[in-house]
Amino acid sequence: MDTGATPADARPFAVTNRSVLAIAVPMTLAYLTTPLLGIVDTAVVGQFGDAALLGGLAAGALVFDVVFNTFNFLRSGTTGLVAQAFGRGDETEEQAVFWRAVLIAVAAGIALVALAPLIAIAGQKFIGGEARVSEAMGIYIRIRMLAAPFALINYAILGYVLGRGEGGLGLMLQAVLNGINIVLCILLGLKLGWGVAGVAWATVTGELLAMLLGLAIIVWRFRAAPRLPRHRLLDMAAFLRMLSLNRDIMIRSFSLLAAFALFTRQGAQFGTLTLAANAVLMNLFLVAGYFLDGFATAAEQLAGRAIGARAETSFRRTVRLTLFWGFGLAGTATLIFWLGGAGLVALITTSQDVRDVADVYLPWAALTPLSGVLAFQMDGVFIGATWSRDMRNMMLLSFLAFSAALFTLAPSLGNHGLWAALHVFLLVRGFSLLTILSRRVHTAF
Repeated sequence: MDTGATPADARPFAVTNRSVLAIAVPMTLAYLTTPLLGIVDTAVVGQFGDAALLGGLAAGALVFDVVFNTFNFLRSGTTGLVAQAFGRGDETEEQAVFWRAVLIAVAAGIALVALAPLIAIAGQKFIGGEARVSEAMGIYIRIRMLAAPFALINYAILGYVLGRGEGGLGLMLQAVLNGINIVLCILLGLKLGWGVAGVAWATVTGELLAMLLGLAIIVWRFRAAPRLPRHRLLDMAAFLRMLSLNRDIMIRSFSLLAAFALFTRQGAQFGTLTLAANAVLMNLFLVAGYFLDGFATAAEQLAGRAIGARAETSFRRTVRLTLFWGFGLAGTATLIFWLGGAGLVALITTSQDVRDVADVYLPWAALTPLSGVLAFQMDGVFIGATWSRDMRNMMLLSFLAFSAALFTLAPSLGNHGLWAALHVFLLVRGFSLLTILSRRVHTAF
């Protein structure tokens, strides 16, 4: 299989279909609880029959998507660094990585709480909704932002757990988080009639309780591990490496959000029906993305562990198996969307006009899992290997390619050109990383 001498300090390990699925399956289930929570939040507020409350909730949730996606590096960056320490068998560094991530999470979380009023005002001005929408939005943001330190620490906890390949524990923690959130959302928001405020307080409480549970599990585990010396925790070089990694992932996330924002904005230029149809169709891609994310998470842990273990064979097998499962899943999703997409669209919207427009562009949406699978899996491999600079640079390249395709194709082909530009974005993301993968593997091993 792989040629060349094995380093004396290598710690090879078996990468099998079972080890891939042991991470991917529970994390796919965990990721799927997130949209379920959004559905419950919307359903609870919707019971009040006030469109302004629904609009305020949706607008507030959009603000949090932007804010917290910005800090998602605390999850992915921690996963890669812990996986590498796990591969080296360095339990002390696993602890150090986790506590460094917690320190960053606490500092960032406190800053977000302090900035909550300004974030609420900025969000209200950006959305530009009517007075009652802005009022509901402000209430939601100011309350929910209190959860920022807890939510960011939960990112660090999940990153540590996934870095060790414990998908089952990750599923349990996410189920507890979203389960508590859903129950309290119904109790506070609906039963006690708190509305938007109740939904926000449910999130704060869920994040707090999930954080306490996660910290209790990890601290109990650390009791049996070697004691963490203070100088290891406060190692400035390690802190700077983590900050550099997190900065690159943040830039990559911003670029991704910018691409989808441009897609939405351009769709709006084609009219309200087209905008609505695109939003419905994007749900198909997002659902497929939750499944693909499970295998990307498996790639993160196994690739990172292989880098730490200096196990080239394990690394190459990780890439092959996660791509195999990813393409199999993407192909299945594309077939389902192609054959049954019209029925899925009908479930999402009751508007016949929107359905008619969506059916025209359905083939483009049906193909997005296949176009995007390589991007998902390569992201997982590069995050695990902590090759963050490459991820950042290739994402910026992909954004430029998307922008060029958008402004070239959309004027002449309309919404067909917009969807074609999205496929260009997904394909360039995946193939650009794949192109440099062999060079990075040669350097790493």
